[in-house]
Amino acid sequence: MARGELGDFLRSRREALRPSDVGIPSGGRRRTPGLRREEVALLANLSVDYYERLEQSRAGTPSEALLGALARALRLSVEERDYLYRLAGYAAPNPGTVTGYVDPALLFLLDALDDVPAHVMDDLTTTLAQNALSRALLGRWTDGDERSRNVIWRWFTDPESRALNAPEEHESLGRGYVADLRAAAARRGTDPVVAQLVADLEAASPEFARYWTDMQVAPLHSTRKLIVHPRAGSLDVQCDFVRSESTGQRLVIFRPQPGSHTADSFEFLRVIGDLGRPYVAE
Repeated sequence: MARGELGDFLRSRREALRPSDVGIPSGGRRRTPGLRREEVALLANLSVDYYERLEQSRAGTPSEALLGALARALRLSVEERDYLYRLAGYAAPNPGTVTGYVDPALLFLLDALDDVPAHVMDDLTTTLAQNALSRALLGRWTDGDERSRNVIWRWFTDPESRALNAPEEHESLGRGYVADLRAAAARRGTDPVVAQLVADLEAASPEFARYWTDMQVAPLHSTRKLIVHPRAGSLDVQCDFVRSESTGQRLVIFRPQPGSHTADSFEFLRVIGDLGRPYVAE
């Protein structure tokens, strides 16, 4: 395709967005439509100068990882994301490939959820995005490599990953993760990513290997859980899952149980914010 078409496409998608679409206060009337270049650069975690050169077709070919970040920042649909990759000379990502892309509908809901912790993960439980309360409750799940962002991997390989859950819940949670992974494996068919994850888990965790041989198949669903947080205390929550049919990604919402003090505890977490400790719970 023409060299300038990628830049033209980025600019058209940027100008089609409103600040409220990406959770940015509008700050009054704007002279030009859409997001500013510096806002897209911030959302995609790259420099303003580099993004400007991309729009002006002066930056060469961006990496696949950067394209994923741009697709996420610009809230592209799956079809638009694939078109962006092809403009840059790449094949469209295979389903389930971790690229930094987040389903725009789920990301919209995540941006709108201010009062409860929530995050988006893929069908293999790799964490893709978190809101501020999720980071305050759980830590920064989106940091690190692909394995460290995977909930199942951390649950079975890192003892600290279970710190927020009562010991009597551990077996049921572990079995639930394994049954969910087997359901994802069935949907994907022959997928080397799934096969490698299962093989690594079997080698690293006898507990996982034992549950895997049971061959239970069940996607994660809404579950009531008691989380014991070292600063916020006991949190009585319902973990709800909202699944995207187009991407298979899931929005996980920690909903406070009616009649509990959990909503007040969430407000306390909002005040103290993310102190950086890597808590893990699901």
